[in-house]
Amino acid sequence: MDISVAVAYPTVEVVIPHYRDAGRLERCLDSLSKTRYRPLGILVVDNGSGKPELEKLVSRFPGVRLLSLPANRGYAGGCNAGAGASGSEYLVFMNDDTRHEPGWLEELVSAAQRDRRIAALQPKILSLPEHEKGRQVFDHAGAAGGMIDRLGYPWCYGRNFSGVEADNGQYNRPKELFWASGAAMLVRRDVFESLGGFDDSFFMHMEEIDLCWRMRLAGYRVMSAPSSVVWHEGGASLAQGSPEKIYYNHRNNLLMLLKNMSLSSLVAVLPVRLFLEGGSALFYLFKGPDGISCSLSVLRALRDVLLRLPETLDGRKLVQALRKKDDRALFSGLPFSVFFRR
Repeated sequence: MDISVAVAYPTVEVVIPHYRDAGRLERCLDSLSKTRYRPLGILVVDNGSGKPELEKLVSRFPGVRLLSLPANRGYAGGCNAGAGASGSEYLVFMNDDTRHEPGWLEELVSAAQRDRRIAALQPKILSLPEHEKGRQVFDHAGAAGGMIDRLGYPWCYGRNFSGVEADNGQYNRPKELFWASGAAMLVRRDVFESLGGFDDSFFMHMEEIDLCWRMRLAGYRVMSAPSSVVWHEGGASLAQGSPEKIYYNHRNNLLMLLKNMSLSSLVAVLPVRLFLEGGSALFYLFKGPDGISCSLSVLRALRDVLLRLPETLDGRKLVQALRKKDDRALFSGLPFSVFFRR
């Protein structure tokens, strides 16, 4: 559906948290400048980089604003600050290492306008062709849309244990998702605000899964919009398999389970997950030169989950008070475990 035939042209602002590599941001802004959709605002959130040249870079692109934060608040905090400084009907949270087709945004807005129950949408996210020797393959960060198993482990259409799939049109129909990737996701602003936005304490990684989980608990839908295409460089914040990335993934995954799962689900799932966390620590211990650091990252994540338990339980009360959907319906049709299924 072409947005030009719609009665209204809802306002959209793209929020881009940025910390380093101005060249990457420049490529992103240059690509976004070719976006056909209007009215469009773009807000770059400087996550405490303290680089004065950033203001000069942003000023080169009409319609782009800069919000400077005194300290690095991570993806979650940076996006929340950007959302607070925006008044648009829709928000797009986007990584600064993305590139875009000119019609990428109108496809997302059109899908959202057709169904008020849709709170978040994800485009098809492909890896940059120059990184894949010209092949068209899905990107690791979200691919064709995010899902989750009954143990709380995320997975994606277009991404499996062997790596990412080539895009042969196999996911060209819109799908109901469990979560949309923070690399590029459109959200309905009023829903985002009513649910409290991203959880600042996550800092980075899985904050978008936590948000989408809360959206679905509150009765909203999360969808893919594969007619919209965004390319992603990937690994710009933390390299895949780095000890710090492992720490955030393990810590934040457990935090969102504690917040979002029903009590009966937690009683069944948490003992299994803690056993598997111990297994992960052992697995990393014997994997490569950084094995000890990666193993310690898992243990550090478990320690910090325990330390954060009081505030996590406070957050849980707020989430569960908004629940309109039980876990049986939420996880219907999803595998018990993507690892065991393998």
